[in-house]
Amino acid sequence: MTSFLTLDGVTQAPGGPAEDTTDDFRCGGWLVPFHDEVMGEVVSRWFGAADAFVLGRRTYDIFAASWPRSTDPDDPIAAALNTLPKYVASRTRPRLAWSGSTLIEGDAAEGVAALKRLPGRELQVHGSTALAQTLLRHGLVDELRLLTFPVVLGSGRRLFADGTVPAALRLTAPPAVTGTGAVITTYEPAGQPSYGTMEVD
Repeated sequence: MTSFLTLDGVTQAPGGPAEDTTDDFRCGGWLVPFHDEVMGEVVSRWFGAADAFVLGRRTYDIFAASWPRSTDPDDPIAAALNTLPKYVASRTRPRLAWSGSTLIEGDAAEGVAALKRLPGRELQVHGSTALAQTLLRHGLVDELRLLTFPVVLGSGRRLFADGTVPAALRLTAPPAVTGTGAVITTYEPAGQPSYGTMEVD
């Protein structure tokens, strides 16, 4: 699971002002000033490991409105998104016009669990905050790839919102920092959180 988020956890509309204005969100495009070569290399490498994608309906609509227009064969992100299978989790039955798109029928968690049992490399989730919450709740996330940017917005949809199931995470690689100050971290689930009391000598 890959997510771009602000220091206060907002994931909504990183790529542009009109990307997602749900709930009158007016801070879209907050990621753009921080995009640099290091970020591009890391994200491209992740996309290069994918065999398929699982997307929530909102993220699918955003991606489908732009990525099919990117036809550069040397763009690893566009090439992956435009050629690999895309499985869409939606409570409705949307028209999926983007080539290679398939609706996950029935329960999203059950559908993703079935896809995870298929042979192949990575089944990746990008964005898709509501779907990510569902997958975390059902223990279906093997790795979290978080790019945290040095900006605070104070409003917007958050990755770890109220109601998130408590979980411990284990860092799987040393963090990387881009030239614009974004911090790239990868984690794996590590069971339930542990708790204690700080003692003062």
